[in-house]
Amino acid sequence: MNRLINLALLLGIVVAVVASFAYLSIDLGALAGSDNLKQMGAYAQRFLSPDLSEPHLQAIAHGALETIAMSALGTLLAAVFGLILALPAAGRFGWPLKSLSRLLLNALRAVPELVWAALMVLAAGLGPNAGTLALALHTTGVLGRLFAEALENTPPQPAQALRLQGSSTLWAFCYGTLPNLLPQLLAYVLYRWENNIRMASVLGFVGAGGLGQMLYVSLSLFQEARASSIILAMLVLVFAVDSLSSWSRQRWVKA
Repeated sequence: MNRLINLALLLGIVVAVVASFAYLSIDLGALAGSDNLKQMGAYAQRFLSPDLSEPHLQAIAHGALETIAMSALGTLLAAVFGLILALPAAGRFGWPLKSLSRLLLNALRAVPELVWAALMVLAAGLGPNAGTLALALHTTGVLGRLFAEALENTPPQPAQALRLQGSSTLWAFCYGTLPNLLPQLLAYVLYRWENNIRMASVLGFVGAGGLGQMLYVSLSLFQEARASSIILAMLVLVFAVDSLSSWSRQRWVKA
């Protein structure tokens, strides 16, 4: 019986794939034709000759710094506002604020960064300001939810002991809850910074600045050599940030 079910599922997948090709009118024969292959080969050859001229490299360096600044500032703002929203979301101020803050966090992270960037371009204009705000809004929703779950799983005894000694709620949180929570929060922030450095390189396609905007302009003008050097810069930037983030987690989080 299980074999018949698996066979039926396999046949269904095959039928769905064939129907998709027929519905989309995809001609694989034309795609693999000699003219198309020559055109793709010439396009790839132009990409394999990156533009390494000094003015272009200086522009790439400026775009890379802009991308790093966008991701770092957006993540920092998200960490601050995410922690502020995480306190009521963890139920520290009663269930009405808990429901409201969780709804806000869900709404912020439900909208993708590219959509936020498009909206922020309309609100703040073209450039890195829109990209920074887009990253901050989406990441606030993500970090706020993670922070809230971490707060819910944190033992309350240290903070309660400080409250019994006469400390205020703020000092009990700062000295009783936050020290136990800080390594986990820092790990979340560093991980989101890794993601944001990649996303910041893409947000430029909607005019939000950084290397992404340079890449979009180069591709729009069919400047394959310049686009190739920008893509290489993106790869180097991502690898560098990943290494820095991994070192930071080992140095600060696991210590």
